[in-house]
Amino acid sequence: MRRLVATIIVACSMGFASPLLAADQESCKALRLSDLGWTDIALTNATVSAIADALGYHPEQNLLGLNVTYEMLKAGNIDAFLGNWRPAQDDEFKSYFDDGSVVPVGTNLVGAKYTLAVPTYVADAGVRSFDDLAAHADKFGGKIYGIEPGTNKPLLDMVAADRHGLKPWEIVESSEAAMLAQVQRSIPKKDWIVFLGWQPHPMNTHFDMTYLTGGDVEFGPNFGGATVRTIVRRDYPANCPNLTRLLSNIAFDIDYENAGMDMIMNQGKTADEAARAMMAGHPQMLQKWLDGVTTFDGSPALPVVQAAIGK
Repeated sequence: MRRLVATIIVACSMGFASPLLAADQESCKALRLSDLGWTDIALTNATVSAIADALGYHPEQNLLGLNVTYEMLKAGNIDAFLGNWRPAQDDEFKSYFDDGSVVPVGTNLVGAKYTLAVPTYVADAGVRSFDDLAAHADKFGGKIYGIEPGTNKPLLDMVAADRHGLKPWEIVESSEAAMLAQVQRSIPKKDWIVFLGWQPHPMNTHFDMTYLTGGDVEFGPNFGGATVRTIVRRDYPANCPNLTRLLSNIAFDIDYENAGMDMIMNQGKTADEAARAMMAGHPQMLQKWLDGVTTFDGSPALPVVQAAIGK
């Protein structure tokens, strides 16, 4: 026993992560992530998955709606979600945080934005605010293009409350890809369209677009200025401290995500290929992400992950 205690003390004093002190349970080998079908989450999930796979885990991604994601976290049927956009999700999902069903473990992005946008030729014609939309209902066809059902609640509430005079308008719910395809079709013809825009996303470099002012009630100030958090199920940090450390460490920036998402959307790369290419090109970020992290069996993480991504 004395020898065991001495070994632990020496390991800690040398800065090594001891599997006796921070080992993940066997059940943690299956890392279950929520995928909403958003390109940013495709990139961030693929990044976590590539790292976790190299560390000896078995990551899987589950395509879910936003509401279902929170319910699955509460029920313990998925482990982590890297898309907790704030403040957009604060009100609707407040109860999950209040009762401890989900736990935030880190902020993975700052400087994001999330609100309505129009092509710049529409803005140049006088539509620069939410309050300008109603006067041009005929040109917009009385439609606002959103994304997946369960994600558009601020817009649905806005219409139901007749804010900005938009009660007769329709919120078109489909998917990120379908919404962007509609924008892509509209711009060459100079058709008028208003849609849900956000950053990071390659839409900001591929479309000449303008974010609308006046949506503070719906999306918050500064054009829906947002932070994105990583959240996990209730008992995950206690049961899986090593993976929790990884999830807590991982943070991106706008340029990183824009570049990685562009690889997926416009350069023909899979999410896994884009994630690995971005990590190989940003070794300093990878080192930060793996600080204090080990493989499942307790070996140093960095050389194993570097070998796996070809860096």
